[in-house]
Amino acid sequence: MTQSLIPATECPIQIEDDRTGMSVDTLKRAFADNLFYLQGKYESFATADDFYMALAYTLRDRLLNRWLKTFKTYTENNVKVVYYLSAEFLMGRHLGNSLINLHIYEKIRQAVEESGLNLEELLEREPDPGLGNGGLGRLAACFLDSLATLEIPAVGCGLRYEFGIFHQTIQDGWQAEIPDKWLRFGNPWEIARPDQFVEVKFGGHTEMYHDDKGHFRVRWIPSTTAIGIPYDTPVPGYDTNTVNPLRLWRAEASDDFNFDAFNAGNYDGAVAEKMRSETISKVLYPNDNTPQGKQLRLEQQFFFVSCTLQDILRTHLMHNKSLHNLQESAAIQLNDTHPAVAIAEMMRLLIDEHSLDWDTAWRITQNTFAYTNHTLMPEALEKWSVNLFGYLLPRHLEIIYEINRRFLEDVKLWYPDDKGMLARLSLIEEGPEQYVRMANLACVGSHAINGVAALHTELLKQDTLRDFYKLWPEKFFNKTNGVTPRRWILLSNPSLSELYTSKIGNGWLKNLDELRKIEAYIEDPGFREQWDQIKLENKRKLADYIWKHNGIGVDPNSMFDVQVKRIHEYKRQHLCVLHIITLYNRIKQNPSIDIVPRTFIFGGKAAPGYFMAKLMIKLINAVAEVVNADPDVRGRLKVVFLANFNASLGQKIYPAADLSEQISTAGKEASGTGNMKFAMNGAMTIGTLDGANIEIREEAGEENFFLFGLTAEEVYKTKAAGYNPWEYYSKNAELKAVIDRITSGYFSHGDKDLFKPMIDSFIHHDPYMLFADYQSYIECQDQVSKAFQDREGWIKMSIKNATRMGKFSSDRTIKEYCEQIWNVKPVPIEVEEYNQDTAVLKVAK
Repeated sequence: MTQSLIPATECPIQIEDDRTGMSVDTLKRAFADNLFYLQGKYESFATADDFYMALAYTLRDRLLNRWLKTFKTYTENNVKVVYYLSAEFLMGRHLGNSLINLHIYEKIRQAVEESGLNLEELLEREPDPGLGNGGLGRLAACFLDSLATLEIPAVGCGLRYEFGIFHQTIQDGWQAEIPDKWLRFGNPWEIARPDQFVEVKFGGHTEMYHDDKGHFRVRWIPSTTAIGIPYDTPVPGYDTNTVNPLRLWRAEASDDFNFDAFNAGNYDGAVAEKMRSETISKVLYPNDNTPQGKQLRLEQQFFFVSCTLQDILRTHLMHNKSLHNLQESAAIQLNDTHPAVAIAEMMRLLIDEHSLDWDTAWRITQNTFAYTNHTLMPEALEKWSVNLFGYLLPRHLEIIYEINRRFLEDVKLWYPDDKGMLARLSLIEEGPEQYVRMANLACVGSHAINGVAALHTELLKQDTLRDFYKLWPEKFFNKTNGVTPRRWILLSNPSLSELYTSKIGNGWLKNLDELRKIEAYIEDPGFREQWDQIKLENKRKLADYIWKHNGIGVDPNSMFDVQVKRIHEYKRQHLCVLHIITLYNRIKQNPSIDIVPRTFIFGGKAAPGYFMAKLMIKLINAVAEVVNADPDVRGRLKVVFLANFNASLGQKIYPAADLSEQISTAGKEASGTGNMKFAMNGAMTIGTLDGANIEIREEAGEENFFLFGLTAEEVYKTKAAGYNPWEYYSKNAELKAVIDRITSGYFSHGDKDLFKPMIDSFIHHDPYMLFADYQSYIECQDQVSKAFQDREGWIKMSIKNATRMGKFSSDRTIKEYCEQIWNVKPVPIEVEEYNQDTAVLKVAK
C-alpha cells in the first residue's frame, strides 16, 4: 500500500466517537453495536423490540454527553434550580421527541433504512409511559420540554410507577382496566441511582426531648421505613445542549428479606415487608374508594415528596454552608395539591433534622415554595382525614396544627370581627370528622399562588380562594397554560411543519408567534390547497387507524368532530352524545334530509371508581352500535370510541381533527390544554366561555370560534334562581325526543334501566347544566355544519386558528414563571467537540 506523502497536519483525520458521533455511518455502527453488546442479539435473531431498544440506546448515548455536561455546569456554578413536583408526568414516547430535539431525525431515518429497517415501525414499538392521566401530567411534560429548551436549570420530581395509568380496553361497550406494563421490556431511557437513596418514615409516634443546648425538640419514631431509589430520565431541549433530568422515585423495603421467617417456613412473611414497601410505587392512582386505597394514595404523595426534599437539601448542602439561603438555590413548584404535604415535610426536615428554629424554617419554606391550583371545584380540593393523617404522619400533623395555630392568630389580629373567616381559612376542616385541607396548607406555605387561565385565576380570587386573596393579593398570579410546539406540531404534524418552514423558516419552533407571518399566504389558492391536502392526508391516516383498531370504516371527507380527554361529567361528553342522537332523530324522521357527514370521535379514560363516567363510555358505544349499523344513516354519521387514549394516540388525532369539542360547563374547567393542541393543528373550536377557551377565542378572533352556552356568571345565577332541568326537558321537543329514545331502551337492546341513573341525574339534578345549554349547543352545531360546507372559508378559519396560537406555547408560560415566580435565569451549556486524547479515563491520584 502506498503511503500518503501529505503531512498529517495538512490532512487531519476526523474521528467520531461511536457514542456521540452524528454522521450516518457512525449512527449505523452504533446501532449495530448496541444490538450486539446491549441486547445480546445477532440481527437474524432480533425482534422488533430488540431493534427499538438498540436504537433507543443509540440516542441515549448522544443525550448523555449533554446531560452530564449540563449537570457539571449547574454544579460548578451553583445555579438556582427549579424543582417541579408533580404526581403525574405524561411524557409520551421519548425516541421521536429526542430525534427532533437533537436535529437528527432524518439522519436516523437514513441509518435505520440503510440497515434494512423502517423507522416508523420502530417508533411504534416504544411503550407510552402512562405516568399520568390527562392534562395535569401532560402539562408537566410540556413544561419540562420548555425548561430545557429555554436553558433553565430544572428537575422534574415524581414517582416511578411500576404500572402506569391502566390500559383501557372496551368490552361490550364498557371500559375494562388491565395493568399498564410499560416496563415489561425494560426502560432504555432511565438510569438508576441507587447510591443516592433516601429513607422515608411512616407511622409510629413522636417523642419530646431537649437537645444538648437545652432547646426543645421533637423526635419521630416511625413504625416502618421505606427506601427511595431515584431513576433519572434525560429531557432534552430543542436546538440547545441542555438536558435536564426527570427524577422519579421507586420504593423499596429497608429490609428486603427476613431470613428468620424464611427458615421457619414462613415464605410469604419473609418478603412481606418488601411487598408492602414496593406497593407505594406500584400503580398510578390506586382506587381510593376504600380506606386502604386512601392510605396508599397518601403514602405515595408523602413518599415522593420526602424523597425529593431530602435530595434537594442534600444537594444544597454540598455547595452551601447552611440552609438559610435555600431559596437562592431552589425554587419548588407544587403542581396542584398532590405534593402539598411538602410544606409540612420541609418544616420537619428543617426543624427536626437540621435543628433550625421555627421562624427561620418557616421563612425558608415560604420563600422556596410556590403553588399551582388546577381546579375550581371545592370538592376536588384534596382533603385528608385527620385520623388517617395522624396515623400515617404523626409528626406532620403536629406541625400542621402549629402552622394553623400561628396562622389563625394572625388572622384574628387582621380581621377580629370576621369569625367565619377563621373557619374558612383554617387548615383543619371541622365537623363530625376533621380533615386536613391541603389547598389551604399550600396557600399558607407558599410565596406565590397561580391559576392556569385568566378566567380560572379570577374565579380563584372571587370564589375558591377568595379569603386567601383578601389576605395576600400580592401572592396571586395568572399563568395561562401552554403546550410544546415541538411535540404537538413538529412531531405530530410533520407535513404542516414542513409547509411552515418552507415559507418562514424554522424560527417558529422557538418563537411560536412567528406563525402569524403565515397569514400573508391566506389568500393564495395554492397555499390553501396545500393546507387542505395536509389535513386530508392526516384524516386518512387516522381513518386507517380506526379501521385497524375498531373495524369501522370512516370517510376522510366527512367532518372529524373530536372530543378526547379524561371522561368526566363536567367535561360533558354526554352533551355531545345528545347532539349525535338529535341528528340521528332528524334522519329517522326524514331519511332524505341533507346533513353534513360527520365522524364523531371520542377517547379518554374514566377513573376506575367513577361509575357515571363509565356509564358515559357505555352510552357512547351503545349509540355507536346503533347509528353505525342503521341503513337510514347511509354513512352520514359515524361514531367511534378509540380505546386507551394517551399522548401517542393524541399525536395521531390532533392533526386530523376538523372540530374540537371543548364544551365543559362554564366555570368548571381550569384551563384545558387539549384545546390548544387542536387549534395549533388547524381545528375549529366549539366551546363555552370556560378555561383557556376564552383566550383562544381572543387570539383566533371571535369569528373563528363557535361559541355557545351559559357563561360562568349565568351558570351561578341560574342555579341560584332554582334551576329546574325538567322544564327544559318538557318544553324542548327535540331534547325530549332524545332523552325519550334513550329511556325507551332503544340503545340498550330494550333494557330501560341501563342508562336510568344518568337520565335521572339529568332530569332531576343536572349539576353540569346539559339541559340548560342543549338548545344553544344544537344551534351552534348547525352553524358549524353550514360553515364546513364553505370549504374555502373553512380553510381560512383553520389557518387563522393554527397561526394565532403563539400565546399558547409552553415556552411563554415558563418564561412568565421564571420572571415572576421562580426568579431563575437561563444557563447556557457548552459541549466540547470529541477529542481522542481526552477520551480516556484519567483518575487523579
